[in-house]
Amino acid sequence: MSFIKSVIQENENVTIAKFNGKDIEVTGTDSDEYTPRICFLDLETTGLNKQQDQIIEIALKIVSANKKSGEIVEITNVYESFNDPGIPISDEASLVNGITNDMVAGKNIDWDNVGLLFETSDLIVAHNASFDRAFMDKSLPLSQEKLWACTMNDINWLNRGFTSSKQELLCIWHGFYYDSHRAMNDVDALIHLITSDFYNGNKPILELMENSANPYYKISALNSPFESKDLLKARNYYWNNTNRYWWKNVDHEEIDSERKWLTENIYNGQFAGQIEELPIIEKYKD
Repeated sequence: MSFIKSVIQENENVTIAKFNGKDIEVTGTDSDEYTPRICFLDLETTGLNKQQDQIIEIALKIVSANKKSGEIVEITNVYESFNDPGIPISDEASLVNGITNDMVAGKNIDWDNVGLLFETSDLIVAHNASFDRAFMDKSLPLSQEKLWACTMNDINWLNRGFTSSKQELLCIWHGFYYDSHRAMNDVDALIHLITSDFYNGNKPILELMENSANPYYKISALNSPFESKDLLKARNYYWNNTNRYWWKNVDHEEIDSERKWLTENIYNGQFAGQIEELPIIEKYKD
């Protein structure tokens, strides 16, 4: 993977600048056209277990974006807060995000305020949205009714020339770094990344908005042979431990190729799986 051209010097060195979140530009102008309100969200948690771990920091920034240019028209609301999880923060988690037990002691998220921000947003966006949504759906019932989008999966970074969809790497390849794994820093860097001036008329935020409205499909490899588990796992299928089957979500254009692969590699010539269209608000739900 090469860096974007604007950061490569004549001697083939690259120039990387630190991004501090203060230069998110409101470059768009008001128009008669509808500008969706997008809520960018990031969470820091006590760990990666979506059932047992707890939120320790939340950040939300709501912007209005021009649907044609991808420019930010307005930053309408901002909220961030620590949250006392009621359980000790492990040393390992503190090493990742720099958040200690003393920092969150006695702090609580104002869920009424967060609910109002969600209510006024057309789209909730996170990087690796399935992770953040699992915690939000558990903490805020309204989250379960909202449309979510994922900057990791709803933007085809590979088609744009990037071999990884990790946020920190993408930012570096776009010429900037930031103090990551603090919620608002991650939010600001994400907005900066997908509205980058490097893209003329093809900003990632436009792809994100378009793909957020596309339905997706769940393919369940029902009754797959036990010995096929490594093949399925390698193809990014997930194991449903309750109902005992492997599954994955795909876009419409991937259905035929995935059915063909299952037929040839799992079912010995006779497809025996299940394909179902999921409601759009079910995207990135566990």
